[in-house]
Amino acid sequence: MAKSGLESLLEALRMSGMNTDGMGGDRAKGASSGGATTEDKDTSGTSAGGKGDTPHIDLSFLDNVKGPSSKRGWIIFAVVAVLVLAALYWWFHPPISINSVELWMVVGIICIVLALFFYNRRREYKNGGGKYEKSSSKQKRYTVFMAIPVAVIVVGLLGGLFSNAIIPGNAEKYSSVLETDTLDFAEDIHEVDYNQIPVIDRDSAILIGDREMGSIPEYVSQFEISPLYSQINYQGAPVRVSPLGYADLFKWFTNRDGGIPAYSLVNMTTQDAEIVRLGENPIYYSQSEPLARNIDRYVQLKYPFYIFDELSFEIDEEGHAWWICPVRTFTIGLFGGYTIDKVVLCDATTGECSEMAVEDVPQWVDRVFPAELLIEQYNWYGAYHNGWLNSFLGQEGVVRTTPGTDGTVGYNYIAKDDDVWVYTGVTSATADNSIVGFVLVNQRTQESHFYSVSGATEASAMNSAEGQVQNLRYTATFPLLINVANQPTYFMALKDASGLPKKFAMIDIQRYQNVAVGDTVADTQTAYEALLATNGVLTDTTDLTDVEEVTGTISAIAQAVVGGNSHFYILIEGRDELFDFALPGLLEIVKYKVGDEITFTYLKTENEATVYSIVGKDGEVITTSTNNSDNTADAGADAGATEAPADDAAGEAAA
Repeated sequence: MAKSGLESLLEALRMSGMNTDGMGGDRAKGASSGGATTEDKDTSGTSAGGKGDTPHIDLSFLDNVKGPSSKRGWIIFAVVAVLVLAALYWWFHPPISINSVELWMVVGIICIVLALFFYNRRREYKNGGGKYEKSSSKQKRYTVFMAIPVAVIVVGLLGGLFSNAIIPGNAEKYSSVLETDTLDFAEDIHEVDYNQIPVIDRDSAILIGDREMGSIPEYVSQFEISPLYSQINYQGAPVRVSPLGYADLFKWFTNRDGGIPAYSLVNMTTQDAEIVRLGENPIYYSQSEPLARNIDRYVQLKYPFYIFDELSFEIDEEGHAWWICPVRTFTIGLFGGYTIDKVVLCDATTGECSEMAVEDVPQWVDRVFPAELLIEQYNWYGAYHNGWLNSFLGQEGVVRTTPGTDGTVGYNYIAKDDDVWVYTGVTSATADNSIVGFVLVNQRTQESHFYSVSGATEASAMNSAEGQVQNLRYTATFPLLINVANQPTYFMALKDASGLPKKFAMIDIQRYQNVAVGDTVADTQTAYEALLATNGVLTDTTDLTDVEEVTGTISAIAQAVVGGNSHFYILIEGRDELFDFALPGLLEIVKYKVGDEITFTYLKTENEATVYSIVGKDGEVITTSTNNSDNTADAGADAGATEAPADDAAGEAAA
């Protein structure tokens, strides 16, 4: 008879001199010779798999594990075990908390092994046999021993179960973790200050920072820039900062005494980069440190009972380096409804730590709540504010944040009130190509505002912007939300193949066929405002710096059809511009002829002079381009809703 793999393995182990008793060796020998083993012949009801017998998990091979033969040996064994466990804890530094999933996984594995071991001993003392005599007292003792790890496992499972939103009352708790109020966009979001608008994204900041690193030759061979690049407000400007790190283990060994001498700072508005030297206050605590000064290990061991969220690197207003260490707390069951209730600030130079509640965090700190956490918390609100059952059956009022172009969460950062706010669109549970509004959440205070605005999703807007420069094959960054003339507007950079911005785009969120592209932010703004006025979106142009009023005599007039729409083009005596009157909004122009005097307002751009309104002799506006705005806007919105799926399928852009 052919031997099984297990039989062959056991035979090889016996030939090597290893004692395989209790590991199935007797059974294997009996099976291979066609004979019956002792267990096979047992008719007392105690054979493995026999009727009336309890299941048998064979752990008898543990009997062959020999422990120390003396008291001194046991002491040495215990000391070594404690040292090994301490070394493992120091290296992996898991949080010691009942809310730690990682700790529960380790405890669960240990408890399962102990429960199986005690179960096997209990069975041996219940049935007797071999070197274990039947003993009811020892059976009861091991029953108690077995119950302890089983109880621990049950507690962990119940803690996970009662963290679920399906448990009555939990859905309401989840929906209230992030309190969100509804505000008016035009009143709460001030018109954009182009000196504070970030024009590049994180990927571009990394490229610019890496190029600047090349200008510091004494650092290049020893250090590299960490990929962290936290976005913060620094001295009134949006910037990204990231510390240098040791290039490799050998570079750490030769430079650790002097610490990390600088960090990278990239201005998101001007695109200027700088390697800031720290002089006498270098960074000693960082994520590139492999041992005791590794910031993750250092903070966790200093606060062993805290569960830290993702750490961020920031600088205060004087440029001193800090690590911001948010501490998680769980509000539902053992593992559910987590949020941030306190923060540990760690000086990156000295390692000195200070612990404080969220409300006591100083103003210069920008990132207490990670962006992904805030988006998850808003999605809890969007899914469960009308109850758990409604979240997947009726789905009345169920909303969620819009995804990014790669299917993950899509968001960006906005500088507002000297804080950094996370921005993301909000869509219904079933709609993929339109938003019902957007939400801003403060990363320092968790303050949350919802603004009701219908329009295109960020992905559709990105595709629309890329369509304007499809011949150049530029890709759009994930949009920023800005206020232009009280209109919610997407702003994004258009990057070339090298990843650097070459053009900029502004898109009307509500009418996303209105796209303006320019080489600079100022040019883009001018073109966008002219586009809004031409399409009748703007009803008041008095605050627009590029609005001019012209009075003069018509020297020439001509009609043309452009893009299926009629336009009248006129020349005014003494002026070089060719003024564009679009129909039907400015239909009053048909009453004018060469030699007539006319007064009108227009928005001047680099290549166009687009007329906004015709003014009568008494100064009253006779007609404006807004006369056709309703039909144009509605048609554009309908077209956007219809074309959005095709736009989304056209391709994805990096956020």
